[in-house]
Amino acid sequence: MKLPQNSQKYVAEFLGTYMLVFSIGCNVLAGSRIWLATSIASTLMVCVYIFGDVSGAHLNPAVSVSLALAKKMEWKECALYCVIQTLAGILAAFSYGLVLWEVFTLKPAKGYDWWQAGLAEMLYTCMLCFVVLHVRPAGPGVPEYFEGADQESFTGQKRNGAFGNQYFGLAIGFVLMAAIPSGGHISGGCFNPAVALGIDMSSALLGFHWWIAYIVFELLGAAMAAGLFNLTDPASPRNMSNPLRANLVSEFVGTFFLVLTVGLNVIGKSNAPVFSIAAALMVMVYALGRVSGAHFNPAVTLAVLARNSGLNSRDALYYWVAQFAGGAAGAIMYTIMEHGKTFPLSVGKGFGWPHVAFAEMMFTFLLCYVVLAVATTRVTKTKAQFFGLAIGSCVTAGGIAIGTISGGVLNPAVAFGVSLTSLFAGGNFWHLIPYMLFELLAGGFAAAIFVLTRPSEFGKA
Repeated sequence: MKLPQNSQKYVAEFLGTYMLVFSIGCNVLAGSRIWLATSIASTLMVCVYIFGDVSGAHLNPAVSVSLALAKKMEWKECALYCVIQTLAGILAAFSYGLVLWEVFTLKPAKGYDWWQAGLAEMLYTCMLCFVVLHVRPAGPGVPEYFEGADQESFTGQKRNGAFGNQYFGLAIGFVLMAAIPSGGHISGGCFNPAVALGIDMSSALLGFHWWIAYIVFELLGAAMAAGLFNLTDPASPRNMSNPLRANLVSEFVGTFFLVLTVGLNVIGKSNAPVFSIAAALMVMVYALGRVSGAHFNPAVTLAVLARNSGLNSRDALYYWVAQFAGGAAGAIMYTIMEHGKTFPLSVGKGFGWPHVAFAEMMFTFLLCYVVLAVATTRVTKTKAQFFGLAIGSCVTAGGIAIGTISGGVLNPAVAFGVSLTSLFAGGNFWHLIPYMLFELLAGGFAAAIFVLTRPSEFGKA
């Protein structure tokens, strides 16, 4: 069947958005609460892989608007995409309502106000659009390639050989794995105007007005993403002339979203906190690895510095400042969104400081060594594609293994943000000191073992 010229893009956007919204409805009404976020994130991921080389696989009016604001898409085309995506969302919402003979309404969760739901929608829509802008295919049929001859590595070294961006679908889809367990208990977790309007129209008999506020905040998130992209795009002439500025903004933004996700999962008693936090780290590493190296962790920065691969002491210090500032901002934001609720750094019940020391050092060592191994070596094409997944999976490993012992922090910036805001509830700020010490020691140890086990990286073999 031959379609009119360019119409395949609109068909792709319609089908992808329809499938996403239908999946959301089925998950909410008939799916597992534990695996809901995984299912929805996987639906988005596979649709992005299916349609990425056809339409760019926006599947979200906020994504299209962010691309237009960033001058990566014509406004006329953006408007067409938005109309098609919205129609698909409405039709999908009525479809699951007819199939299951049940609908659900759109509104902030019990105990939360409109502005808290709005912040959740705005921030995680921003995260989604920001990741799309950094990892998207360049256009229909033309995937964006990051050429090894030009791409900066995590440490400032040049990569050898070209490799194509094959991870874009994984990165984009799993933003929802980070976002839904984090913000979903506040706003319901739309992060997409087509989803919001579809849900509200299909449940109009239960009330029909929240879609306006949701869409406004989601579009604000899209605008924020476009602005942050302009500050961090390594191809921008302004950032090429002053790469350190883009690097520091990247470190701040990545650490902010990481700590925000940690706090919202813990306070919201998420069913999948470790997977959500790991996904947040993974997607931000994929988005910003080509900019700053995506450390988001002072222990990682120390390991990269000690590995002696291009990062100088002055820039490492600036990275630390940006990371601690991002951690503090993320923690303050989740405290605001959660009615002032916080949580402390604490030793698990039945364990002592020696247990915490060993647990934090071992898994922070694992995280730092993985970063050095997948991001600072002469990697193969296959290995290069999975650097974000490998790094994010360290949080999955550590969070599940030692979460009940030490909380599985693995990051001085996270420890700082959590300790800072826990003071509002009478927490102990001094716990930060041993956590930071254990984690920074692990970063230095990872660099030492890396040098010992990989002499070929230093011309010794």
